[in-house]
Amino acid sequence: MTIEADERADSDARLSVLLLSLAEDPARARVSIGDLAQHFGGRAFGALLVVFAAPNVLPLPPGTSSILGLPLLYLTFQMMLGRRIPWLPGWILARSFERGQFLGVVQRLVPWLRRAEALLRPRVQVLTGRTAECLLGVLSTLLAVILFLPIPLGNNLPGLAITLFALGLVERDGAAIAAGLATSFAALAVVSGVVYGMLLAGLYLLQRLFGL
Repeated sequence: MTIEADERADSDARLSVLLLSLAEDPARARVSIGDLAQHFGGRAFGALLVVFAAPNVLPLPPGTSSILGLPLLYLTFQMMLGRRIPWLPGWILARSFERGQFLGVVQRLVPWLRRAEALLRPRVQVLTGRTAECLLGVLSTLLAVILFLPIPLGNNLPGLAITLFALGLVERDGAAIAAGLATSFAALAVVSGVVYGMLLAGLYLLQRLFGL
């Protein structure tokens, strides 16, 4: 199902303002992913990346990163292909959160998002063009795969990197994208070290068990 842009969304409003307005709407008992997509209007692509990536930077219950990682896989893959309007299957769009629970996450996220928004401005736009966006989509898809898998220390840095990419593209800020690139390389280094350590530990355990 292709997500249609909501023309009523305020194109000048910051993402933090739009998030709070949705989370604080007393008329809603629940907030669905489809609601989020329509609420962000023409900026749904970058906004949804922020919504699913940024919470991974915060301490979350075990398994949450896998739940958030699946929509990220859909979105980053489409970003790699150069799509302008995101597509998500209907069963993902229909998933919803109790509004109080959603508000709690938003209230924790918004102060950090506002600090980032205060620093964002159009600059270094060579990193914000269509070609750069597709290349960032390739890297973001790899990071989303890492985030989706149950790898220790595999959610915070990838989530932060994708968030920086998304904010940089929304605000046309190449400096934020450069920071995301540095964070993504750090994430790949950390995850590679963790996976290598797990493989060594597994081989050692096999040797002890079977005398190899």
